[in-house]
Amino acid sequence: MPRPDYAGGMPRTLLAIGETMAMVTPVVAAPVADADAFLLDAGGAESNVAAHVAALGHRAVWFSRLGDDALGRRIARQLTARGVDVSQVVFDGAHPTGLYVKDPGSGVLYFRRGSAAAHLSDADADAVSFDGVDLLHVSGITAAISASASSFLARVIARAHEHGVPVSFDVNHRAPLWDAATAAPALLELARSADIVLVGRDEAEALWGAATPAAIRTLLYEDRPHSAELVVKDADVGATAFLGGDEVFVTAHRVDVVESVGAGDAFAGGYLAARLSGADPAARLQSGHDRAALTLATTADFPEAASTSCSPTSSESEPS
Repeated sequence: MPRPDYAGGMPRTLLAIGETMAMVTPVVAAPVADADAFLLDAGGAESNVAAHVAALGHRAVWFSRLGDDALGRRIARQLTARGVDVSQVVFDGAHPTGLYVKDPGSGVLYFRRGSAAAHLSDADADAVSFDGVDLLHVSGITAAISASASSFLARVIARAHEHGVPVSFDVNHRAPLWDAATAAPALLELARSADIVLVGRDEAEALWGAATPAAIRTLLYEDRPHSAELVVKDADVGATAFLGGDEVFVTAHRVDVVESVGAGDAFAGGYLAARLSGADPAARLQSGHDRAALTLATTADFPEAASTSCSPTSSESEPS
């Protein structure tokens, strides 16, 4: 059986698993072609979540494969500085650390083909330690980067359940990695295998044609509507949590957005940290919005990684 929520004051442990790449972003929100100064930082959905959980006082462990190269070592050092335990990470001498570049106003450029994380395997899943782990967090990105990583993800989820560890799954559909028609059935199966699901309302509509939080809940849990925890994020509107028979909505913050990439991970980190602390659903959602607002104010994926003095480009709230 999954461990019960902790309602006391002692830190609990989140294990986050998935690819982290070296991230290059202009320090000021300007196009890459025009920017003069850049930040080189760790960037990955699951390690971002781990860093937010650590910042909020819980223990966070991150596992993946990194290249045994300068970028991989830098990522490990940066995550360690944020309080994330990287002791289980595999440094792969045969494959490189991935890289992505944020180009404000134009999206993200990825250089990750054949990365070390794309070579995650069933053997890696079997090597992961669940000792002392209270919650596993993964995302759909891992299923998209390679066939072996997809198999790894399914296996590590199964192992978590075998150890009585609840699983948090952020759908995180990335269109550059796989189109909606290919991704939809695989992501639906993964979501149904998790104990906690985080998904954007627009993301669910694009993948599965479910356009409202209630419709998403019916799609995922039509045969067991009160047995899992579902969080539906609706960009600058707010987020809805379904837990047991309860439905709770909390409005998003209004913030001046510098760059939106990473805000969804920040929301997940805030939400899960509050959950580990035994907070009620409304407080979990509020914590998610709080962390997302901090990240939206920077060009980095993690708020403490860059100055928050950049010039805003718009006014809205966290993306899905």
